[in-house]
Amino acid sequence: MTESNETISWQDFTKVDMRVGKIIDVQPYPEARNPAYKLWIDFGPEIGERKSSAQITHHYTPEKLIGKRIVAVVNFPKKQIGKFMSECLVTGFADEDGHIILTTPDADAPLGARLI
Repeated sequence: MTESNETISWQDFTKVDMRVGKIIDVQPYPEARNPAYKLWIDFGPEIGERKSSAQITHHYTPEKLIGKRIVAVVNFPKKQIGKFMSECLVTGFADEDGHIILTTPDADAPLGARLI
């Protein structure tokens, strides 16, 4: 990835709808090109449940993920990833080896709460 020095407007930022969700189910995704999980995430009554595929197998087991609150972009278009339809983008940061660490609130923010 490259760094960008491009300045965006506040209006640009507000177009990205990032919400708190809770992972409610995790399944292996052996068909993925890179090791990944299929995730089912509850974003509360306004948005409901969404699915996502995430390459987070290095730092997380399915047991560690169930019940974890994460931050995801919920207004990207759906994306076909192999035979799985991803409905949101789970966010995270790469560690020094390129393995993803999930973006999480440090307290139990309500499901569906929007990043502001």
